[in-house]
Amino acid sequence: MTTEIAFTLDAKGSKTPLTLKITQGVIAGWTGRDPVARDHHIKELEALGIAPPASTPIYYRCSARRFTTDGMIECTDENSSGEVEFCLIASGGKTYVGVGSDHTDRKVETYNITVSKQMCDKPIAPVVWELSELLPHWDQIILRSWATIKGEKVLYQEGLLSGMLPVAELIKKGFDSDKLPDGTAMFGGTFAAKGGIRPAERFDYEIEDPVLKRKISHGYDVKTLPVVG
Repeated sequence: MTTEIAFTLDAKGSKTPLTLKITQGVIAGWTGRDPVARDHHIKELEALGIAPPASTPIYYRCSARRFTTDGMIECTDENSSGEVEFCLIASGGKTYVGVGSDHTDRKVETYNITVSKQMCDKPIAPVVWELSELLPHWDQIILRSWATIKGEKVLYQEGLLSGMLPVAELIKKGFDSDKLPDGTAMFGGTFAAKGGIRPAERFDYEIEDPVLKRKISHGYDVKTLPVVG
């Protein structure tokens, strides 16, 4: 299935409207460049009863319709949480970089990670950059997130992309190609949560380019739906 999302392209100092078609969603997991940090995240999830991955990295699939720029998502019960990730989107022969949240149902994740990736919408910011502008200083890019829990906003995650696999390696391992397939939106992995993984009523996140001195920021509220029956 295909979904079309309206973005603003921030490139070469100008901002222009851009509509991208997404035909498949991919969630790359356990993409840490440092095996110590990667194993820390694996143990963090194991503490929640989530089995370690069959391989690292690993590439889960989710519906293209799960990607959204809306400022609110709806989730069942209070078992879900977000995590900031860079997002690569390939369209028209070009690859763009954005930022989003791999919001996941942690209860479902304990028995089937692939299914858990399908349970929640994947919020992404409505602004993208061109990957070609970032590659010369990719490792200096910063990801951050904040969780609002019981009305208090706290820093939840922070890290440099130097902690992740290089983007070319991530694409090569996932698609056996030098290019991300057209129509693909792929999340590129995340950092351990400060204080552990936990639900929040709101999740804010950003990607910062300190070299070109710009940021993309976005956030969303989480509406909890009741469990009955």
